[in-house]
Amino acid sequence: MELEKSMRLNMLCDFYEPLLTAKQNDYLQLYYADDYSLGEIAEEHQVSRQAVYDNIKRSTQLLESYEEKLHLYDDYQNRQQAADRLNTYIQKTYPNDDKLIRLATHLVTLEEE
Repeated sequence: MELEKSMRLNMLCDFYEPLLTAKQNDYLQLYYADDYSLGEIAEEHQVSRQAVYDNIKRSTQLLESYEEKLHLYDDYQNRQQAADRLNTYIQKTYPNDDKLIRLATHLVTLEEE
């Protein structure tokens, strides 16, 4: 599995975790974040490898569907890019303005709270 896809799905899981079942969250966490194989997940949950595959496929489609409708991940990326541009501008233009730097930092950390 390619790294970019795995990273995207990990982020989608972070955003939409409350909308998934515990089993969906567990399978996705094991597969994408912890890099378990389908067989390892099947063994741990005492189900068939096919059941794990089907669950992960449906859950992944569900995550993509949520993102298509709600855009939480895309909006987050856009805000992060804007924050990066703002911080770059501040560092170049106002490197000694501690108050401005604190305000910009606060904007970025609001998202993380």
